[in-house]
Amino acid sequence: MKQILFFILLMVFAVRCKEHKKDTQKVVDHKAEIKEQGTIIEFPNDTATLHFFKTETIKVENLSAEFTAPAKVAATIVKSEENSSRNLVLFDNPDLTGSYTTFIQHQININQIANVNIKQKRINLERYKDLEHNGAATGKDVLEAQTALAAEETNLQNEKAAIIEQEATLKLAGFDPQILLKAKAGNIWMICDIPESQINKMKIGSSCKVHFSSIPDETFSGKIEDFGNVVDNLTRMVKMRISLPNSNNRFKAGMFAVVSFGLSEGDLLSVPNTSIVTVQGKNYVFVQKTETQFKRVEIVSGQQINNRIIIFSGLNTGDKVITKGAMQLKGLSFGY
Repeated sequence: MKQILFFILLMVFAVRCKEHKKDTQKVVDHKAEIKEQGTIIEFPNDTATLHFFKTETIKVENLSAEFTAPAKVAATIVKSEENSSRNLVLFDNPDLTGSYTTFIQHQININQIANVNIKQKRINLERYKDLEHNGAATGKDVLEAQTALAAEETNLQNEKAAIIEQEATLKLAGFDPQILLKAKAGNIWMICDIPESQINKMKIGSSCKVHFSSIPDETFSGKIEDFGNVVDNLTRMVKMRISLPNSNNRFKAGMFAVVSFGLSEGDLLSVPNTSIVTVQGKNYVFVQKTETQFKRVEIVSGQQINNRIIIFSGLNTGDKVITKGAMQLKGLSFGY
């Protein structure tokens, strides 16, 4: 009997403790007055509570982001011992080496045919025409000279057609064949892939930082030379070529690196990422209207740059946005 009575008393005590806890929670929850379906949160003049929240007065400012991309030394340029008029381009890819070699051979053939062979055949044709006019040559001689000229002109067209394939291969890899022909010894070319969305933020001639995995303690300065002409259908990436001085021949074709770019996003309105709360797919921030009043504001946000998020609509310059305590206000505003 005593055990049953003790058990009943224990249950009554537990229920009262639970009810007391609920009453205490209600007091805490109702320190803030919730108005306009949670849009407005009004606190009493409680210094301890209000000091918990931190705000930032937002303004339009220029935002910059650090963009990094993996890169590789695709080619090095060294002096040729055999041909002083053209330096050697050493590619990390044997197929590119073959394409470039074939491209050069076609260039040589085109120059030979256009500037020597065809000119000579035209001279011969004119000479035979003159000889025929003076009775020193026959019509057959003129016809043979015309045939020889036509053959050289056909050879020229064939060479120009053949060089297109090699030129396309080099361009798809990020190299301009005409730039390759004028390459200066003592430099390297790096190739990296960048998203097509970033192209308009980078300019030819801009500098970048290069960090080689094999030389981790040093940072080198490179220059953007050009962008590829094709966007990859699957990855939506574009080839970018970067030049870098190769002092003391430290960099070798095939070496890996990471390239860093400082990108300016422009003058924009933004808030810290700690300010934004999301409910049912919509983004909100809380704006301090007075010393004790906070207002929930729906926003349209953009991309994140470092720890800040671009704001397209919903806020104005000068708004005091909550940067610490947004989650607590979210609970009060939405009844969580």
